[in-house]
Amino acid sequence: MLRAAAGLARRDATHMLRRRETLMWTFVMPVVFFYFIGTITGGSGMTGGREGDPIALEAPDGGWLAEHLARRLEERGYRIARVTGEAEMAKYARRVRLPAGAEEAVAARRPVAVRFERRGSGLGAEYDEIRVSRAVYSILADLIVLAERNQAPDGEALARLAAEPRNLRLAVESAGERKRIPSGFEQAVPGTLVMFTILVMFTSGSILLVIERNQGLLRRLASSPMSRGEVVLGKWGARMILGGIQIAFGVATGTVLFRVDWGAHPGALAVVLLAYGALAASLGMLLGCLARSEGQAIALGVSLANALAGLGGCWWPIEITPAWVQTLALFLPTGLAMDALHRLVSFGQGPGSVAWHVAALAGGALAAGALAARRFRFE
Repeated sequence: MLRAAAGLARRDATHMLRRRETLMWTFVMPVVFFYFIGTITGGSGMTGGREGDPIALEAPDGGWLAEHLARRLEERGYRIARVTGEAEMAKYARRVRLPAGAEEAVAARRPVAVRFERRGSGLGAEYDEIRVSRAVYSILADLIVLAERNQAPDGEALARLAAEPRNLRLAVESAGERKRIPSGFEQAVPGTLVMFTILVMFTSGSILLVIERNQGLLRRLASSPMSRGEVVLGKWGARMILGGIQIAFGVATGTVLFRVDWGAHPGALAVVLLAYGALAASLGMLLGCLARSEGQAIALGVSLANALAGLGGCWWPIEITPAWVQTLALFLPTGLAMDALHRLVSFGQGPGSVAWHVAALAGGALAAGALAARRFRFE
């Protein structure tokens, strides 16, 4: 049984991969969406990478004031890059400029304008502005204290001030692990991958089944020595092969072209994506069994895929939506897959945190596959 089903799956998968529309939506459009969505949403997150947000610091004079500003920015979670010239500055989305003669102006108690520039807008830009402002105001507070003590501002005076015991202490304790909302390619690549997998299964995967039924190709299979179970398993296997190729291509492209870090647990990531691919293949089969015409399959497939993508967190981080939307997403295949990917890729959690996601996706694949087998028609 398995040998005949595997042969049918290979032939069907080869046939689907020869179709221009399948190639377009499997290999071309996902890359376009990776770049487009990842680029325009790169500044929408509230925090940056695991190793600190890169920020360019231009300080023509160098000196103690530039060093103190760099230290304050590092305290705010930035990774400092000392640059000179506009060509180097243009490489960074975040830029702080300390003007020439700043130390002399501070010593003379004249105002100094520290400029902060940033590409992009949204919550991420506002959060950067707050962090940079805190760094600058911290320096201003230190300078005010030195002025009240009639001490000349310099690096040694600031170091002594920082070493003094504080009269006001802040007690800090952990309230649990902080979730860093993914943004940019970290959100766009997994989200687009999940969306296009189910989109291709709901369109190419279902439409071809309708075409084969309407053209009498399935009736020919019914007259062959293959059993009904072998035919159904072969058709599902073809869609699983297509989904697996699409997922592998998306992961490889995200890694090579967009430098996506897929986390420390590639095995768990593969299991999640395979379980999701199996569910998408089963749902595509089911849609192909229920649809009566090509137009019906296209309309239902595109509408359902986009609705599931939007509600499941493929277009934007589900963490920024209301609580009821986040709960609803966990009942959708796309939401389950995205939550599992965020746990492994963005939040640094282990394989145990996605065990129930895999169980739910695999259970859904079995249930949808069983229903598709029950509704499968040769004509």
